[in-house]
Amino acid sequence: MLLALALTSAPATTLAQDVAAEAPAYCTDLKRIAAVAMTKERFASITGKPRDGNFLDTTLALTGWRDCSLYGPATYTCDSQALATAEDAETAQARTMHDIKACLGEAWGEARNRSSSRYVVLHHAGRPLSITLSTDQTDKNEHVVRLILFVRRN
Repeated sequence: MLLALALTSAPATTLAQDVAAEAPAYCTDLKRIAAVAMTKERFASITGKPRDGNFLDTTLALTGWRDCSLYGPATYTCDSQALATAEDAETAQARTMHDIKACLGEAWGEARNRSSSRYVVLHHAGRPLSITLSTDQTDKNEHVVRLILFVRRN
């Protein structure tokens, strides 16, 4: 009886609050980047200064990520913070996939036939957008998860 009383008097949380608690810090940024990618101008509104090759700085970096940039007219990329080992990167990759799906919603699903042990591909069900999450080792021998959002050409 006391347990029932305690449970009924506990503050209720809504599903929206639960989902928000699961959403990563970069969720709002990622949603905005996906929306910008679908405009006629694609990434023009978040394009910064030129870098080496076909890379450009971006004015919209994902919160908590580093070295975010644009590649060509239809690709946005960022690296996670440095991780100590390849195993840490694999664990972070799996967690990031879960976080992105929680952030972007049910329209995003894994394309298992295009994924492997080193990378995961997520596709939007109704738009020509994909996200690839791969593990990599930088020139400084740091392990990272690399996020690449791109507009598919179907």
